[in-house]
Amino acid sequence: MNIIISKFKEVLYSVLPITFLVVVLNFTLTPMETLSIIRFLFGAILTILGLTVFLTGVDIGITPIGNHIGTAITKSNKILVLIFTGLLLGFVISVAEPDLHILAGQVDSVTSGLISNMSIVVVVSVGIAIMLTIGLVRIVYNFSINKILIIVYGFIFVLALFTSPEFLAISFDASGATTGALTVPFMLAMAVGVSILKKDSKSSETDSFGLVGITSTGAIFSVMIMSILSKSDKVVGALESHTDDSSAILGPFVQKLPIISLEVLIALAPIIIIFIVFQIILIRLSTSAVRKILFGMLFTYLGLVLFLLGVNAGFMEVGSTVGFKLASMDNKAYVIMIGFLLGMVTILAEPAVYVLTHQIEDVTSGYVKRKAVMVSLALGVALAVALSIVRIIIPSMQLWHFLLPGYIISLALTFFVPKLFIGVAFDSGGVASGPMTATFILAYAQGAAEAIEGADVLVDGFGIIAMVAMTPLIALQILGFIFKVKSKKGGLGSNDG
Repeated sequence: MNIIISKFKEVLYSVLPITFLVVVLNFTLTPMETLSIIRFLFGAILTILGLTVFLTGVDIGITPIGNHIGTAITKSNKILVLIFTGLLLGFVISVAEPDLHILAGQVDSVTSGLISNMSIVVVVSVGIAIMLTIGLVRIVYNFSINKILIIVYGFIFVLALFTSPEFLAISFDASGATTGALTVPFMLAMAVGVSILKKDSKSSETDSFGLVGITSTGAIFSVMIMSILSKSDKVVGALESHTDDSSAILGPFVQKLPIISLEVLIALAPIIIIFIVFQIILIRLSTSAVRKILFGMLFTYLGLVLFLLGVNAGFMEVGSTVGFKLASMDNKAYVIMIGFLLGMVTILAEPAVYVLTHQIEDVTSGYVKRKAVMVSLALGVALAVALSIVRIIIPSMQLWHFLLPGYIISLALTFFVPKLFIGVAFDSGGVASGPMTATFILAYAQGAAEAIEGADVLVDGFGIIAMVAMTPLIALQILGFIFKVKSKKGGLGSNDG
C-alpha cells in the first residue's frame, strides 16, 4: 500500500503543473468552451489514477518479466535463441505500443488514409525488431555503443537524402512514439536481465542502458525505406476538425473506452503469452511468483486503459485548441513561450520517464540522482518544443536544419562522456517522447500549424516528437560531461565503464 501512495504522490506532482497551466490559459489567453475544460479536468483525474496504477503494475509485472526473459536467453548461451527472441519480442512489443498507434492514427487521419495506420505500425515494428536484436547482441558481445550509434545514424543520414520531407518528419516521430509507456520498462528490464550476468560489474552497469536508444533507430530507417520504395513524395494533409456534437461531458470517454480497452488487451496479450511460454520452457518460477507477475500485468492493463482514456478523450482536443488560438494571435511570442512551458511540464507526466530515472538511480547506486536527470530532460524537452514552434512560424525553416546539427553534436559528445551517460542519454531520447508528447504536444503543434499561413500540418505539424526525442541526447550527455569533470576534481573515478 505504501508503494501505491508514494507513486500517487509522485504522479500527482507531475500531472498537476500541466493541468494548472491549461486552466490558467483558459482564464487568460485562450478561453475555451466550458465542456472542453471540464473534460480536460476529468481527463487529468483519469491520467493521475491511471499512471499510479500503471507504474505499480510495471514494478510487479512488466519489469520482472523483462528481467527473467533477458536472463533466460543469456543463460541459454545460444546466439540463435537470442536472435530469434529479440526479433519476436521486438516486433510484438512494438505492435503493442499504444503511443505508436496514437501516432499512426494521426498520420492516417491527417493524410486522409493515404498512409494507413496499419502500414506505419507494421513497418516500424519490423525495424524495431531488427534493432532490438542488434542491441541485445551488443550487450552480450561488449560492442562499443558509440560506434554502433555512429554507424546506424550514418546510414539514416544517407537515407534522409532520398526521403520526402513529409516522411522525414514521420520517421523521426515514429522513433520517439514507439518507445513509450509499454516498451521502455520492458526493454530496460531486458537490458538489465542480459547485462546482469556479466562478471564485470562496471560493464554490467554501463550496458544496462542504451538498448532503448539503439532500438528506436529501427523506426527511423524503416519508415524512410518505406518512403523511398513507395515513392510517395506528394502526400498532403490537413487537420481534421474535432468538433464534438455530444453535449455530454462523458461522451468522448464512453465512446473511446471500449476501443482503448481492446487495444491495450491486444497489446499486452502477446507479452503475457511469451512469458508463459518462457516460464514453461526456461524460467520455471514458483506458482506464487507467477501469480504475482500476472497480478502486476492486470494492474498494468487497468492503469494503461485509464491513462490513455484520460489523455485521448481529455487532453488531445484542448492541446490543438490552445495551439490554434495562441498561433492565431498577432504576437507569436506567446505560442513559443507557452510551448516552452508545456514542454517542461509535459515531460514530468511521462510514465516511462519515471521508470527510467528510478532505474538510473538504482543501477548507479545513487551516483546519478534522478532529480538531475529530470531537470536536464525538462530543459531539453522545453527547448525542443519551443524550437519546433519557431520552425512552424518560419516556413523556410525545415526539420533537418535542427535534426542534422543536433544529431552530429550528440554523436560527437559520445567520445567525451562516460559510457554510462551515452546509454542513459540515448535511452532518454525515446523515453521523453511518450504518450503525453504523442498526444498533447503533437496536438498543440498541429493546432499551431493549422493557424499559421504558409505552414503545412503534415510537414510542420509532425516532427515535434523527433525534436523532443533529440534534445535529451545532448542535455544528458552534457550532464554526463559535468559529472565527469566533477568526479575528476573530487578525485573519484570517471565511471567510464
